[in-house]
Amino acid sequence: MRPGLAPGGSDHYKDVDLPSVTVITMAVAATTITFRTIERLGDVGADEWNACAGHANPFVTHAFLRALEDSGSATGRTGWRPHHVLAEDAHGRLVACAPAYLKTHSYGEYVFDHGWAEAYARAGGRYYPKLQIAVPFSPVPGPRLLLREPGDEALRHAFARGLVEIARQAGVSSLHVTFCTEADRDALAAAGLLVRTGFQYHWLNHGYADFDAFLAALNHGKRKAIRKERREVAAQGVELRVITGDELTRAHWDAFFGFYIATSDRKWGSPYLTRAFFDQLHDSLRDRVALVLGRHAGSWVCGALNLIGEDALYGRNWGASEDFKHLHFEACYYQALDFAIARGLARVEAGAQGEHKLQRGYLPARTWSAHWLREPAFARAVQEFLARERHGIDGVIAELEAHSPFRREGG
Repeated sequence: MRPGLAPGGSDHYKDVDLPSVTVITMAVAATTITFRTIERLGDVGADEWNACAGHANPFVTHAFLRALEDSGSATGRTGWRPHHVLAEDAHGRLVACAPAYLKTHSYGEYVFDHGWAEAYARAGGRYYPKLQIAVPFSPVPGPRLLLREPGDEALRHAFARGLVEIARQAGVSSLHVTFCTEADRDALAAAGLLVRTGFQYHWLNHGYADFDAFLAALNHGKRKAIRKERREVAAQGVELRVITGDELTRAHWDAFFGFYIATSDRKWGSPYLTRAFFDQLHDSLRDRVALVLGRHAGSWVCGALNLIGEDALYGRNWGASEDFKHLHFEACYYQALDFAIARGLARVEAGAQGEHKLQRGYLPARTWSAHWLREPAFARAVQEFLARERHGIDGVIAELEAHSPFRREGG
């Protein structure tokens, strides 16, 4: 399978009729808003898009999303056909937008609905294509209804209703908005979407002066264990470096891509991101990159990619060519904490899965997605499932919080 091609992507795409561009209008307050879809992010100017997306979260910027498209990582060929939604006022000014894709599979989303697709097919329906509001291959919470005026709740709610109408007119089975903010979640719920709860592991910076200050906040056992892990990595002769901005070179990306490919092959059998994506990331967003590389005996042996937000560091991809004890923890977690503390960032988001993150100071944080399903009976069944799932998630989070590694007051 070719790099960047999600499993089933091109095969599904060949025999699925995908909707074309959609245009609808809606009265909002004292004006009329026109919603339309475009099939290339290049059809909207970067300044216009970013006026709505902002710069706090790098994953929704024009540069990041366009790099996914132009590199061949998120395209119709890979089952991610761009169908971005623009909202324009009566004067033609862009007032809101959303990264949207017509999906012909359920890979690369990290909010898993394969079971829904199978049940829909067993009932005689065709689940694909579906409309996905998301950042491809990036389980990073952030805004999905991108507003030029973030406080314009009337427009946010209208946008949520507009997305449902676009899904209706497109004839898709469903609409999914993944890893959205609480504000987006509430607007989408008001528009009739079903809310799904998940969780990830995030580390919060409580004004730590340095890594030792963070360790001092942990209980004795966890503090001792982390210090031991860091010593053992150093004793193996692995030296780690965080590279960002103009310090990054193509050689660094070559090394990291090798680690990324090797890890993707082991886990999924097909990497989502092409080599060209990292070149474009270098060209347009290298100041937002914190690339951790580890060297041993003169050669790079591991890499961990992070993106820098306005108040957060986002851990993304990791890979290694050799097996060193505790190296994953050092490269992905401790180096990220060191960097965040030095930069004064409020948190590090390490993504989902892995209870091992808990004992290293990363605590559970809820995430949300929202889902509209065309068939009412199917929607009712999913709603019942989500209620049970939410109860289970609440229980898991409570259990994890009870095992926090931080010292208790007075302890």
